[in-house]
Amino acid sequence: MGEPPGYRPSAWVHLLHQLPRADFQLRSVSSGFAPQEHEYQQALLLVVALAGLGLGLSLIFIAVYLIRFCCCRPSEPPGAKSPQPGGGCVTWSCVASLLIGCASIGIGFYGNSETSDGVSQLSSALLHANHTLSAIDYLVFETVERLDEAVRTELTTLEEVFSQRTELVAAARGTRRQAETVAQQLQGLAFWQGVPLSPLQVAEDVSFVEEYRWLAYVLLLLLELLVCLFTLLGLAKQSKWLVIVMTVMSLVVLVLSWGSLGLEAATAVGLSDFCSDPDTYILNLTQEETGLSSDILNYYFLCNQDSSNPFQQRLILSQRALANIHSQLQGLQREAVPQFPSAQKPLLSLEETLNVTEGNFHQLVALLHCRGLHKDYGVALRGLCEDAMEGLLFLLLFSLLSAGALATALCSLPRAWALFPPRNPSASCSGSRLSEPLLPGRLEPAPALRSFPGGRRRPH
Repeated sequence: MGEPPGYRPSAWVHLLHQLPRADFQLRSVSSGFAPQEHEYQQALLLVVALAGLGLGLSLIFIAVYLIRFCCCRPSEPPGAKSPQPGGGCVTWSCVASLLIGCASIGIGFYGNSETSDGVSQLSSALLHANHTLSAIDYLVFETVERLDEAVRTELTTLEEVFSQRTELVAAARGTRRQAETVAQQLQGLAFWQGVPLSPLQVAEDVSFVEEYRWLAYVLLLLLELLVCLFTLLGLAKQSKWLVIVMTVMSLVVLVLSWGSLGLEAATAVGLSDFCSDPDTYILNLTQEETGLSSDILNYYFLCNQDSSNPFQQRLILSQRALANIHSQLQGLQREAVPQFPSAQKPLLSLEETLNVTEGNFHQLVALLHCRGLHKDYGVALRGLCEDAMEGLLFLLLFSLLSAGALATALCSLPRAWALFPPRNPSASCSGSRLSEPLLPGRLEPAPALRSFPGGRRRPH
């Protein structure tokens, strides 16, 4: 099948599309995009389950590490003040992991923005396509109404005026038949009229979902940023309570990161299957939802030399009928007006209606060409399969880095706060430590003057 101009499946789409798929029984599943099939749904859920498995393994590793740290730590003799070996390395590894987490947040913001831009392109293309289809319906409706009004009023008046001339009555009736032919042919051009599938409704639904998706990711990114910053602050201030609170919050963000990783991976895999061959799925879905013929859908979605305009015959008949009406009106102007001056006004009104009809007809010819709607289709595909896919991959990288950084931090934080020196309870307000007194404990008394034997004090 042909591809929209400017759209080519990217290397990432090809790579993800080539990955094997399997259902819950580990049976191979075709990589063709088929979200309605139960096996394909299981294949995507299995991708999410792999992220859940990664979360479970990371939690088990963290738990085993912390249990080993708490239970297998060598006891220190009472009064020992020497720091544990490797304490600085533990602290710096924790700080490094948190800094990597902060860097991943920048990647996440970029990926969230790119995904939102791609979905916005999709919504804009759907809105523009809806405007084109609505314009076609409106032009057809307006033109048919004008022609019907002309048949009911001006042409009926002309037949009454020309009642004494049989050939003029025949010419007026011929113009009536031609106008009715144009109206009948034009009614068949509003192919989207009465179709239950509305591009406007689809665009609104997509924008609604995207708004909440974007907001949820912003909140997740801000939450992780606050956790990283306050954890670094707790390490700098050596505040145990702050580090403990941030450890719990890090565990929550770790779960959210693995959850988002699973959703992103499943979405990226499904989107790659769709983008590798979008025409087949879109054609089948649109035909099922709208009931339109395959000729019309192939013409607008493919827009190649093999697809002929399905409305070409109607357009040709309408154009011929309009040309006949124009010639008949000119003949009536020359022959009937000198004999029947009262026919001047309805003939001028018919001429005006004919001019408006021809203008609307030319606009319909331009709108019914496949270029406009096919361009909207290409913009939608590029937004979804290029920008949105790129954004998803960056979000996937963010979730992976975030999960790794938080898992490392959760292993390092308990060892880091165990190295914090104790606080002086009596000086908790001032923040001074027992091991680092700012002033001497007491002032030493000055030594007394010594008296020498035989010495006397000289009077002043």
